[in-house]
Amino acid sequence: MIWIVLIPLAAALVTAMLAPRLSPQSRVPERLAMLGAFVQAAIMFFIVFQFATVATFSAGPWVLAEPIPGITLAFHFEPLSLLFAVIASILWFATTLYASGYMRAHGETALPRFYCFLGISISATLALAFSANLFTMFVFYEILTLSTWPLVVHTEDETARRGGRTYLGVLIATSIGLFLPAIVWVYQLAGTVTFTPGGVLPAETSGVVVSLLLLLFVLGVGKSAVMPLHRWLPAAMVAPTPVSAFLHAVAVVKAGVFALAKIVVYIFGLNISSDVLAHWIIWLPAITVLLASLIAMREDNLKRRLAYSTISQLSYIVLAVLLFSPEGTLAAGLHITMHAFAKITLFFGAGAILIASHCTKVSELDGMGRQMPLVFVCFAIGSLSIVGLPPAGGLWSKWFLGQAIVASEYPGAWLLLGVILLSAILNSIYLLGIAVRAFIKPFSGAATIEAVPWSMQAAMLIATGMTVLLFLMPMPLHEWLVVLTLSIR
Repeated sequence: MIWIVLIPLAAALVTAMLAPRLSPQSRVPERLAMLGAFVQAAIMFFIVFQFATVATFSAGPWVLAEPIPGITLAFHFEPLSLLFAVIASILWFATTLYASGYMRAHGETALPRFYCFLGISISATLALAFSANLFTMFVFYEILTLSTWPLVVHTEDETARRGGRTYLGVLIATSIGLFLPAIVWVYQLAGTVTFTPGGVLPAETSGVVVSLLLLLFVLGVGKSAVMPLHRWLPAAMVAPTPVSAFLHAVAVVKAGVFALAKIVVYIFGLNISSDVLAHWIIWLPAITVLLASLIAMREDNLKRRLAYSTISQLSYIVLAVLLFSPEGTLAAGLHITMHAFAKITLFFGAGAILIASHCTKVSELDGMGRQMPLVFVCFAIGSLSIVGLPPAGGLWSKWFLGQAIVASEYPGAWLLLGVILLSAILNSIYLLGIAVRAFIKPFSGAATIEAVPWSMQAAMLIATGMTVLLFLMPMPLHEWLVVLTLSIR
């Protein structure tokens, strides 16, 4: 497990040390990143196969340091952590492969710096995944924010700096102002911040305190982008497309919803009575689902449309987690996985469109499906997964989310189900509509279509293939999450 965290960091540090001696044309940074991604993914799958036949599994904690008595910097792993690490490992490899073609085709500079911070970011993401307590999670949550900021402002123009200020400002403000006080409050109540099956909050904790704590975590984990603390995500679209893909599918936003899921499962516990919770809190992600979808429909810029789509889809996961049920946790784990592969497919498609045609707006894509069939077929499959239609994996996560909502004890559960169904209709309009106009409408001929680098096409095929595979073979993932739900009851 430690090697999984250290290999991306080692690749980043070697790149930084070699950077002064590398020419702008050198491909050493890409090769180091690809080697690190391959080795790290190989070790990750070795660990997964070790536990493939085990009914329940967990290991740790491994304590690295104890800054103050009772507060440790420690790692462990259990099903939820391992699932997130597997997703990050596969998609780090795909992102690195994609970036090796995109960054040079788009004429980006400072490539050693780019790959250095990309490695640090994935290392922080994996450390967060394996965190054994809230203190460790908070430390690497902040490191992830700081290490991704140079990626967001990579182009160093005024637009990038402005977007970077919003990105850093919102995420730091929410984590210091809300997330950290919530952690301190948990420690004051329970005397521990260690992730524990069944939760750590004392049984006598009042409903008002539990609800306020939950609200602090929902808003304080700003990377989950629940409205109104979502502005950082569209602002980050000034970054190069591989960074956007990385933020939306591999690291930042997935780290946010994963952190929230882990907090609900191991700090609050699923046995907490729904009678002590403020039921209106679940409507924060429900409203976000609809509002973000409505805004996405109006966005003509392709990356911003995908950004608002991500805001909406993240709140599906938050909503599932806030059901406080094993069924909701299973649905959240499924949607974290399904959305990761589908959304990275869509961003890879957006980058390929930019490289091939220099188009950034949806209104400019008429007829391009016949000019770039591979790109738009992959884009269409990713869109189907976001909507929740076959032959894409998103069908299963939305199916189980619907089941979890119906089975829940929340007042207005059927209204929540209506929100999910209405959002799926909106998703189909603003995402599938892109593929429809690309294949059905006539090509204007205004854009000159250039070749897409093979590495970008290969990365798209990996992500799209996983999206289809998750539709055809969902049971291994489902069984993994069943193990999780059994271990936390």
